[in-house]
Formats: sequence, C-alpha cells, structure tokens
Amino acid sequence: MPIDEFFSSLQTSASGLAANRRWMDTIAENLANAKTTRTEEGGPYRRKVTTFKEVQETVLRNRNLRDRKIDIQKTQKGHMVPEYRDTRPSKAGQVEARVAEEDSEFQWVYDPAHPDANSEGYVAYPNVEVVREMVDLITASRAYEANVTAMNASKAMSKKALDI
Repeated sequence: MPIDEFFSSLQTSASGLAANRRWMDTIAENLANAKTTRTEEGGPYRRKVTTFKEVQETVLRNRNLRDRKIDIQKTQKGHMVPEYRDTRPSKAGQVEARVAEEDSEFQWVYDPAHPDANSEGYVAYPNVEVVREMVDLITASRAYEANVTAMNASKAMSKKALDI
C-alpha cells in the first residue's frame, strides 16, 4: 500500500479539524460582536457564516515505475502495481471551510439616546442571534471531537498494524 493511502484518513481528519476550528473562530467573532453597532466599514457588524466544501483536487498520476527511473525487482506478482501515486499528498476526501458575510436584515431597536441612533431614534444592531451561535458552537465542537476520535482510531489501527 502506498504511504499516502496509509495516511489519507489522518489527512481527512486533519482537514476536518482545521475546518471546524475555523468555524468555531467565526462563531467566537460573531459572539464578540453581537452588540457592535459601528464598524470600520460603517454600520453595524454583519454576521459571518462558515460553509464547507469538499476538495475535489487530486494528484493521482498514471505513471509507470520505470518512468521514475527506479530499478526495482519484482519478487511476486502483487508487490508492485503499474500505477504509482505522486509523492505529493492528495487532497481528495478533504474539506475546506469558507467564511462569508450573511446578508440578512439588521435588528432595529428604538433607543434615541444611543450615539448610533438614526433620525427616528432607531439603532441598527448586528444580525447575530446569540442562541443560534451557541447551538452552532456546540455543533462545531462535537464535529471537532468526532474528527479527533477518528484520528485517534486511525493512529491506533496504524500502531496495531506495525505490531504485526
């Protein structure tokens, strides 16, 4: 088995860990700015959402070992396969996190004493719902834990395989 196939489950879990960490960072930013009525861009803070996308890129190469100028003798039929994976790690099966601003309406609250109130006395607050963010945070942390569990299981299987 090629070495990159051996570590592909670890690569998949690692990309999941990175994506879920980014999701939790985005949630933390949303919670920290839940009451921010003025930003550098002007206007209230706009909620950010994290989306996940499977990485489709793969670097599988159909190369013969002779093309790589490696002289290896075959002792059994199944020892070498005519295809060879490139030594660069494949990104197939991994996930990528992207952050974008949500374009939902702001929450308008009547507070004429607030410095950011408009001429009618209303203040635009961010489109961040704290309860929704906390539910997303629990979901993200559970997904992170699931990736850690998968990574630990893969490591344990690899150790057992090396003990054989």
